[in-house]
Amino acid sequence: MRLRHEPLELATTFEFRIAWGAKAVHHNTLVRIEHDGIEGLGEAAPSHYYGESPELVASALGHWAPLLGEDPFALEAVERRLRARLEGHGAARAAIDMALRDWIGKRLGLPVWKLLGLDPAATPLSCVTLGMAAPEEMEAKLETVLDFPALKVKLGGPGDVDNLRRIRRRYTGRIRVDANAAWNASDAVRALRAIEPLDIELVEQPVARTDLDGLRWVRERTGIPLFADESVHRHADIAHLIGRVDGVNLKLMKTGGLGEMLRCIHAARAHGMGIMLGSMIESSLALSAAAQLAPLADYLDLDGHWLLRNDPFDGAPGERGRITLSERPGLGVVPVAEKPA
Repeated sequence: MRLRHEPLELATTFEFRIAWGAKAVHHNTLVRIEHDGIEGLGEAAPSHYYGESPELVASALGHWAPLLGEDPFALEAVERRLRARLEGHGAARAAIDMALRDWIGKRLGLPVWKLLGLDPAATPLSCVTLGMAAPEEMEAKLETVLDFPALKVKLGGPGDVDNLRRIRRRYTGRIRVDANAAWNASDAVRALRAIEPLDIELVEQPVARTDLDGLRWVRERTGIPLFADESVHRHADIAHLIGRVDGVNLKLMKTGGLGEMLRCIHAARAHGMGIMLGSMIESSLALSAAAQLAPLADYLDLDGHWLLRNDPFDGAPGERGRITLSERPGLGVVPVAEKPA
């Protein structure tokens, strides 16, 4: 198998701000794996929060390319070889996994969701995310998403609770909130109790990713269901969250691919946890890869398509919160320039 990669620059319509920082341009990586005349596509969206960068993605891909072998169907064997050479690097690992599964689907002429035996009719609607913003900017952002079935609002900065109250006055749909580990446990309880009257569907990661006891402490003192995000990367993490959270938010860039994400889903379900599938700032390529498992989720946050100025790919993310699993083979993604009119 031959692996190539190239920069994939994505610009958001608005600057995307969370508790860790803000960006308007995101430097992702497009991965191509070619074998037997078929090309599979994958995308890496590295996160500075996890110590990743486009340069480190390129380095990891360089280390792993010689280990792919000559059988794209040997997913487990490929995964073992990659881990034996280099641990971590979830975004780069996810891009390889996507590209291999895209290749397999194209070779067999079937979409990945169908190969997994899933029911596309069970796919939930997705929320769209509102990053942190000053009141005037938040009003402008809100105006563009009022018709979405659900919103996720980033919290963790000055005035964010007041901002949320303003949003609720105008928006009648479902609202989820995400603090991105910005609070300590007592501040989290104080903030969550203040927003409970706003009919909040769930809260993600109110405390630091390593503060597992803090997650439990917050959960026991608020009526809002609590989901872990930064605290869960692999299926082994699920055991540490039992009794501490109500659910988990799983992302391809954390798990390193659909295989590990599927293992996380089964582990979480075995312990009665809810499932959300989330995303970083990604094109429809990576979003469509995650969407292949969407029928197994309770909640979706596969919203990158709606945050971009221009999405270079056409795939599962549709219009206004709808995720559609198509009959196209592989991940069901085509470059916009190649989409039939």
